[in-house]
Amino acid sequence: MEIDGAEISWFAPICDGDDQFLGFRDPKFKSSWENTSQIVKTADQLGYSNVLCPSSYQVGQDPLTFISAMAPLTKQINFLAAIRSGEIHPPMLARSLATLDHILKGRLTINIISSDLPGTSLASSERYARSREVIQILKQAWTQEELNFNGKFYNFKLSTAPIKPYQQNGGPLLYFGGYSPDGVDLCAEFCDVNLMWPDTEEKLQGLMATMNSKAAQYNRTVQFGLRVHVIVRETEKEARAYAQQLLSKLDLQVGEEIKNRALDSKSLGVSKQTSLREKADQDYYVEPNLWTGIGLARSGCGVAIVGNPDQVYNKIKRYMNMGIHAFILSGYPHHQECKLFAKHVMPKLKNIHLPKFLGRIPKTPPNTPLGNGPRK
Repeated sequence: MEIDGAEISWFAPICDGDDQFLGFRDPKFKSSWENTSQIVKTADQLGYSNVLCPSSYQVGQDPLTFISAMAPLTKQINFLAAIRSGEIHPPMLARSLATLDHILKGRLTINIISSDLPGTSLASSERYARSREVIQILKQAWTQEELNFNGKFYNFKLSTAPIKPYQQNGGPLLYFGGYSPDGVDLCAEFCDVNLMWPDTEEKLQGLMATMNSKAAQYNRTVQFGLRVHVIVRETEKEARAYAQQLLSKLDLQVGEEIKNRALDSKSLGVSKQTSLREKADQDYYVEPNLWTGIGLARSGCGVAIVGNPDQVYNKIKRYMNMGIHAFILSGYPHHQECKLFAKHVMPKLKNIHLPKFLGRIPKTPPNTPLGNGPRK
C-alpha cells in the first residue's frame, strides 16, 4: 500500500523526562498535569497527528488516565498509549482501551511495550511471549463474540459483548518496537507499525528488510515508524550550538543514573543506541545531521535530527523515501521545540492520520453498547 505523506507525532513527557538542560533537573519542567497537558494541547493546535504517552512506574503519570482526561481538551490529535504487557488483566485492558477509544471517537492508537513490570524480572523471550498472548487476547476481544484463549500466561473463556472498540476492522492500530528475533516475529505477525529508534540509514534499511521478509511469511505488511528527537533552528550553526548547550550542565555520572532508572535500560534497543553513540565523532554526530548526544542522559531513544529547516526536512524526506511513514518527535524543552518544529518544518510535510488512512475509523456508528457515532 502506497502512503502519500507521513504521520507526524509529538511526545508527551509524562515520565518526568523534560528539561532545558540534559541531566539538570529544573522543577519548572516537572512531569505535572499542568505542564504535560499544555504540551499536548499545543501539539493538537499546531496540527500534529498523534502524541506518544509513555509508560514508567518510578517517575511517570499513568498514560490511560492522562489520555482520558485529555480527550475533551483536544480536537484532532490521536493518542498513542504505551501499554506495558501484563500490567493490567488482559480482558479488563481490552475493556479499558475500548472505552477510551469511544471517548476519543477513534483517536486511539496503542504502543505495545514488553519491558519488565516494576519489581519483577523476566527473560526477554518470556516477556515477548507474554506480549504475544496479550495482543492475541486484545484482538479476540475486539473482533470476536467470544474470548476463547488458552496460553502459558492466560486462559479465558468470556463473552466479548462489553468490549468492542469504536474503530472497526481490528480495533486501534498496534505500534511495536523490538530488536530481538522474538520481537521481530511478534511484530511481523500481529502489529501494524514497527517503531524503530534512530540508526544510520544503512542499518535502518537492513532492519526494515528483515521485518518485511518476516511479515511476508505471515502474508502481512507492516508500516514503519521512527522515534527520534529534533533540534531545528534557522541556521545549522544555531542548531548545533543548541545541541551542545543541552549538554552544558551535564554531569556524566548523573546522566548514567537517569538512564539506568528506566525499566528498559538493559534492553537490546538501548544497547544499540549506546553503540551508535560510540561510533560518532567527537561532537557526537554519527552521520550528517544525526546527533547522538541525547543518549548521554536518557534511556531509550538517544538521537536527534539537528539542522536548519531544509536539512531537517530533507533528512525526514530521506526516511520517507525509505518507507518510514510515522515519526514520533520530541525535543528539550518539549513545549518550545514542539512549536519550533511546527513553525519551521511542518508546513513542508503532508501530515496524515494512519488509523484513518488504513480504514480503522468507521463510517457509521459501531453497533455496540459503547457506540457513540462516527468521528467527525
